[in-house]
Amino acid sequence: MSLVVRFACVLLASLALAQPLAARAPLLAGAAAMTTAPDPAPADPPAAPAVPAAAAVDVADIPAQADVDQRLAERIQAATAEAGTTTPAAAYARRLATIEASVEDPFWRFTSAEMRTLPIPRLESLSRHWTFQARRLAQWQADLRQTTTHQAGDAAGLAARRQAWETTAAAGQELPTALRQRVDEVVRELAQAEAALSDPLARLIALGRRGNAVDASIQNAQGRVADAVAAYDVRLTRVDAPPLWRLDAASVTPTADTGDVIRSGLEIESRFATEYTQGDAISGLRALQTLLVCSLPLLVWLAWRSRAPIRAGQVSRTEAAVLSRPLSCWLLLVVIGVFAFQPDAPMLTHQLALLAAVVPVLRLLPASRRRLLGMAPYVASALFLLLRLGFVFLSSAAAYRLYILALTLLGLAAAGWLLWRARRHDHAAHTGRLGQALRVAVHVGAALLTVALAANTLGNVSLAETLTGGVIDSLYFALLLAAGLTVVATWIQLLLKRPGVSRFRLARDHAGPAVQMLLNLMAVAAVVGWIVYALDRFRVLAPVHASLSALLGYSWALGDLRLSLGHVLLFVLTVVIAFWLAKTVRLVLDGEVLSRMSLPHGVANSVASLSYYTVLMLGLVGALSAAGFKASQLTFVLGALGVGVGLGLQNVVNNFVSGLVLIFERPFQPGDVVEVGGTTGRVVDIGMRATRVSTFDGANVVVPNGQLISQQLVNWTLRDRSRRLEVRVGVAYGSAPAEVEVVLAEVAAATPGVATTPAPAVLFDGLGSVAMEFVVRAWTHEYEDAGAIRSALVARVYDALLARGIGLAHGAATVYPPPPPAPAGI
Repeated sequence: MSLVVRFACVLLASLALAQPLAARAPLLAGAAAMTTAPDPAPADPPAAPAVPAAAAVDVADIPAQADVDQRLAERIQAATAEAGTTTPAAAYARRLATIEASVEDPFWRFTSAEMRTLPIPRLESLSRHWTFQARRLAQWQADLRQTTTHQAGDAAGLAARRQAWETTAAAGQELPTALRQRVDEVVRELAQAEAALSDPLARLIALGRRGNAVDASIQNAQGRVADAVAAYDVRLTRVDAPPLWRLDAASVTPTADTGDVIRSGLEIESRFATEYTQGDAISGLRALQTLLVCSLPLLVWLAWRSRAPIRAGQVSRTEAAVLSRPLSCWLLLVVIGVFAFQPDAPMLTHQLALLAAVVPVLRLLPASRRRLLGMAPYVASALFLLLRLGFVFLSSAAAYRLYILALTLLGLAAAGWLLWRARRHDHAAHTGRLGQALRVAVHVGAALLTVALAANTLGNVSLAETLTGGVIDSLYFALLLAAGLTVVATWIQLLLKRPGVSRFRLARDHAGPAVQMLLNLMAVAAVVGWIVYALDRFRVLAPVHASLSALLGYSWALGDLRLSLGHVLLFVLTVVIAFWLAKTVRLVLDGEVLSRMSLPHGVANSVASLSYYTVLMLGLVGALSAAGFKASQLTFVLGALGVGVGLGLQNVVNNFVSGLVLIFERPFQPGDVVEVGGTTGRVVDIGMRATRVSTFDGANVVVPNGQLISQQLVNWTLRDRSRRLEVRVGVAYGSAPAEVEVVLAEVAAATPGVATTPAPAVLFDGLGSVAMEFVVRAWTHEYEDAGAIRSALVARVYDALLARGIGLAHGAATVYPPPPPAPAGI
């Protein structure tokens, strides 16, 4: 645990450094822009383009314009004089001197022959060192170009003003003596200001040349390191040592002092780590600092708040393990953050991070998988630690070879024991796909270790070292990612269970699928990260990356349009993300934001729909841009689309425009009951081309939006959910009409679901041929139950009339039997 605490303190102290920023204060609004990057080799700056002759200043404007230009020239000279040694050129010179000192340090200037004798971890450290220096220099060059552009713009602006005044003086027009003296004075002041700016600009240009020379040195060093790495990769397929049976005791004797070898390796790593933490181009530093500062207090507070639920057994074993171990969770998240946000950090940082994660990984693995994994995590962690201790034997190549051989044998023994344990406990019948995947992984690891054993025996030590280290590190990294996924998934699920989050309807209705999708995406990201790490550890990442780049970069040319497989995949991915983002925006607006606002009828649905299609359209444009389409090509596509519209897409465009009209006019919204074209049903959703209506018979009808605009549309629930009920009653003649009206009115008012406002009405509708006809008219605010309420009203009317002795009249028909057939023979 002391190692973990020490690493955490070192990491906090080293990564808390803020990135220095180069201050820049432009003096004038630039009139010219230098967009050409510096040449890779020192070269003279390109000649400035010819400046067209400036127009003379009008005589009437000379006094006012002269005051403005003179004050400008005085401010520039004063600012230049006050700057002194703190000019931008001085700041850039100090930054470049720091980079030059590191680049020209003899400590890093290995020859090609010396590099070929270094182990691959040292070569990777050198490669990262020179990549870091190249990135620092690239950032410095970008800042220098920006400042030089502003300085050149200022100088060009002063030159243009001076030329205008010189043109005024040489125009031949008669000027009063006072005005001519004023013109000469302004020309002199502007020339002095221009001279004051020319020296800093010349210094910036000279610094650019020095930067080009440093860039050439960095590229040369990178080339030597790349050649040494390539030579090591070639040795993976060749025998680079005598067979194992030819080793003798003398060859195992160290050829150098072990302490010197260890100190040399640590010096390389520590010096690079120091430069990395003090650099001004550290990628992902702010994100990692935020993770360091914010996560630990939050985890400690949540652990303190969760003590009672843990003691009461209200959380699962996995949740209890995560909640009760905030320091382990924090260390694990920091380690994953180092690999995610700083993949180009020094090897020492990554190795210390992996070592610091050993205890958190073993403590935070999911409890549900402990029976399946058994002792495998402990075995993998032990092999990982033993592999890290191999630097002790670097002073003797033969001793290091034997140490790798011992690790290979231990790995094979562990794999055999795990397979025997799985067979003995019949894990195949209980673990499902995960158990099968683990067994396949163990078999693959055992096969690779067998190859490593054979290679070590025959003399290919490089291949044996790569395979053994790759298997062990890949297995441990998989455990690290599994523990990290457990922590993150547990915290997400605990967050959604909190009362402050569960009160949102969006969280209650859609949290389950959303969380599952998020966890799936995280699992996919973890698998991809593990694949990249494993490929890099087995020394095949570079060729795989080159092959994929060649495959994805293969392009097809169709006139001016060029498409590649990478562009197509990027287009598809961007479209999928755009659809997902658009659906999420509409869901959030419709479910949480707009539903809590007092908006007119249908406005919420219109805003949500417009937001959906706006995000979708922007995503489509972004997908086209990501796929490599230029503005001229997009114009061609839109022109072709216009031709298609003119030939056969009139109805599609008509329905699209009609959908926009429906969204803005809002004649109905989802949930309304409408009647159009003889179809009655409830609106399910309103699309840009068609609207889906669910009829009361259970059918889904897709109605084009153009039909909804052009035909008569009946909306039964536009303003409210009220509906009128009408029941016709035929009463026998002889009944008292007033009594019938009173009975019908009382029955209607007492029927559940009938509205009291407006009150039910009973009308004496007429005298029929067989009955007196009455009409009962009542209203209900429950549109969905209108049919059931009307049925109950009819039943109550029938019972009430019978109870009062009022007969119901109906038409009677006399059925006459057919005449008997005539007797035969008549």
